[in-house]
Amino acid sequence: MATSAVDSFLPEALQFRPGAPLVDIGANLTHESFQRDLGDVIARAKAANVATLIVTGTDIEHAEHAVELAKQTPGIYATAGIHPHDASGWNSDVARQLKALHQQPEVVAVGECGLDFNRNFSTPHEQERAFEAQLALAAESGLPLFLHERDAGQRMREMLHSWRDDISQAVIHCFTADRDTLHGYLDLDLHIGLTGWICDERRGHHLRSVVKDIPLERLMVETDCPYLLPRNLPAKLKGRRHEPALLPWIVREIAQWHDVTETELGEATTRTAQRFFRLDAEA
Repeated sequence: MATSAVDSFLPEALQFRPGAPLVDIGANLTHESFQRDLGDVIARAKAANVATLIVTGTDIEHAEHAVELAKQTPGIYATAGIHPHDASGWNSDVARQLKALHQQPEVVAVGECGLDFNRNFSTPHEQERAFEAQLALAAESGLPLFLHERDAGQRMREMLHSWRDDISQAVIHCFTADRDTLHGYLDLDLHIGLTGWICDERRGHHLRSVVKDIPLERLMVETDCPYLLPRNLPAKLKGRRHEPALLPWIVREIAQWHDVTETELGEATTRTAQRFFRLDAEA
């Protein structure tokens, strides 16, 4: 069934299996677009040597769903947090539920949490309140942080600087900002997650000149699926939904601009992700 699913959905030109097993550190597999064929999506990921999937929990409901998926499927793990878009709903009950989720063995990071001053679906004050509380939960649990930031780099760095001695590791997922912001995060000893944004010549071209500034031991890769379908694909998909099986194409693009081979980049980012999320190397 897995091979049939791969063959029927992905055009042959997109069926790309790299030599090194990969870790997709940001897959939104609880998104409604995956409800119909999630099993096939996971099978295609395995066929593409995307051996490990970190499923993002952006609120209580999606985090609980991610944990259940991780319990059912080897090689899948979950994060649990409140996205800045949903920060207005932060309260003591949400904090209690998150704390319980962070004690589940399937949960490997606190998040997705952070600041988004681009859309401001929650006010900046609400976002900072929820983020501060989740920084405290990360410090208490010892789990690493899976962070979201848009147009809030300075404030994000200020808040992280205040907590840096108390939290363990943190990754800025789906990094899209400029060189100065990047180096501010690296100076805080943070990790960087890159997506298919770098494959977009319209808005991601600036990332190509800064990729080499990211040490391989600080770099991880992700799809952020179903969003951010790479624009470097050699064939069209049915629909516009992104999925983990396409991560090798993102790795190929990053490797080109980092001036390393795809295998080197794949092996390095997998080692980094396994260390960051404290995964078994065989996972």
